[in-house]
Amino acid sequence: MVAKGQDQIGPACACFNIRRAARAITQFYDEVLRPTGLGANQLSLMAVVSQLGPLTVNRLAEAALMDRTTVTRNLKPLANQDLLRIYPGEDRREREVSLTRKGKGVLTRAYPLWKRAQARMMKGLGPQRFGRLVDDLSAVVKTAQLR
Repeated sequence: MVAKGQDQIGPACACFNIRRAARAITQFYDEVLRPTGLGANQLSLMAVVSQLGPLTVNRLAEAALMDRTTVTRNLKPLANQDLLRIYPGEDRREREVSLTRKGKGVLTRAYPLWKRAQARMMKGLGPQRFGRLVDDLSAVVKTAQLR
């Protein structure tokens, strides 16, 4: 027997619906990016490293809103493929991350595929709705970070 109101947890729950949408869009981007050998999460991390320059694993985790152990686990395959370099930082306890020449090349090859995925999303949603979605998701992030 479901208690009163519990039947709303799935259909009305922000967390459930955002995670569901995240899984669907990640699968879509993964498929589009398949020729590069990168998944959407890997591309995102590489893009952050490219945009922010060499940075610590902690700073990368903060920028991606991921915990440090998850970032580290996601970086290892990229480092093993020589797409990223992970090395000791100024503080020997900290690790820094930078793109390698090969990583920059893969990111350059991935960009047109990413643009194709973005265009499909924009076409499917329409430019105004797409813009609102991005704005709304940014607001969701800010709201969730309020403590």
